[in-house]
Amino acid sequence: MIAPAIAAVVALLALPVQAQTMRWATDRPLATLDPHATADAFTLGVLGNIHEGLVRRTPDLALEPALAVEWRAVEPLVWRFALREGVAFHDGSPFSAEDVAFSIARAQANPAGRRGRVATIAAVRVVDPHTVELVTRAPDPLLPQRLDTVLVLSRAAPSTVAGEANGTGPFRLDAHAPERTTRLTRNTAWWDRERGMIVHVELWPIPSAAARLAALPAGDIDLVTTIPPEAVAQLRDRQGVVVVEGPALRTVMLGFDIGPVAGPGTNPLADGRVRRAIAHAIDGETLRKEVMGGAALRAGLPWGPGVFGHRPEEDRGPVFDLDRARALLAEAALPAGFPLRLDCPQGRALHDAALCAALAPMLAKLGIRLTVNVIPDAAYDAALARREARAFLLAWSAEPPEAGQTLAALAHARDPAGPFGHTNHTGYDRAELNGLIAALAGEFAPARRQALIDQAAAMLRADAVYLPLHHEVLTWAHRDRIRVVQRPDGVVVLNAITLP
Repeated sequence: MIAPAIAAVVALLALPVQAQTMRWATDRPLATLDPHATADAFTLGVLGNIHEGLVRRTPDLALEPALAVEWRAVEPLVWRFALREGVAFHDGSPFSAEDVAFSIARAQANPAGRRGRVATIAAVRVVDPHTVELVTRAPDPLLPQRLDTVLVLSRAAPSTVAGEANGTGPFRLDAHAPERTTRLTRNTAWWDRERGMIVHVELWPIPSAAARLAALPAGDIDLVTTIPPEAVAQLRDRQGVVVVEGPALRTVMLGFDIGPVAGPGTNPLADGRVRRAIAHAIDGETLRKEVMGGAALRAGLPWGPGVFGHRPEEDRGPVFDLDRARALLAEAALPAGFPLRLDCPQGRALHDAALCAALAPMLAKLGIRLTVNVIPDAAYDAALARREARAFLLAWSAEPPEAGQTLAALAHARDPAGPFGHTNHTGYDRAELNGLIAALAGEFAPARRQALIDQAAAMLRADAVYLPLHHEVLTWAHRDRIRVVQRPDGVVVLNAITLP
């Protein structure tokens, strides 16, 4: 028997599904229709079907041309973009370099949105209607990587009014009712020759997981992109339903504060042997199966598949070995263990609070008496910044998908006046590693970047300041009447959806 709330949703959706209409259910509505006013990845992913950036990503997250046909660094501080000709916004107005300049300035002015992606841009030069130069404050080899979600609006009609959107992308906005439904229709005047098969899209925010999953096998919904791991086995058995799983960009790891920490007592985590003992005491496979429901990939790096710099052969965590863990604690003169508080978010990563709770009995076998301090997601960043905890759970998304960005944020010493270490809450400061990361920040050659990333990753692993637990897995399900392409960043590219 279907519960009343679920029945109401199913009844609402129980309308004939047209062959070229796709209904997509998510757990929440769009945060806004303004692509410069939000950093929400889900919202930007949807809006990326209406608007476009200078670049876009392939299914494996490589960059490819979008509104720019080519780009290159003509000087250490200057990137030149040749823009696509013959492109029009949905209202028919032509796209030009002036629209790029307008959109970058608008993004820079909004601290809640894409400002961080364009923060290194000091000036935008409009060379001609189809050429633009971006002048940076310092050499910035990752600038094109960050421009994929800096979406371009028309300078004449920027579409800031709720319910309106004027992009250049493959879909137009038909209607938007916040908290209810968003309707899109294919833009038949889109510049790209590669056209998908879906004509109409309806985006339905359905907070109840039970309601979303009930609507899928019933045929009232075609695609669900937020699925609890415990529901996967049941969905696999439903006729007409296809489950799609793949690696996500988010890596979940433990972080250890190795420096002075607020509060009395010494810090046992300042000893690398203690940190390595903790690593050997954690049974990652049990966490993956029993806590994550299989929706995880074991990790040895703070970045996973789909990220430039990822080496599969290096992405293996420490072996679960209690004897080795006990020997390391004994070497550190802590054979009886010690008390330790673990700060843990609730609602940031999949099963984050449950994951932290599962670590307590594992570490208890070493005598480490773990107290889990659960903090609501909204307050978690501020709590970490205060550096009151010696251990914490970190859910890190490599965006843009480039290991250099992760290293600069997490592994370089904190530099309040510069671009490094803003999310380094560990007190970690290794001069040799800082130098590698600084060199990486100014290196344009991909082969040299990879070499620097490999050296930095080896140092970070040896010092065990971060302990990667797993890379999350994306789980989607869809009716067998459609075919979807799943990207590691979780973006649904509507133009890539096909019909059998």
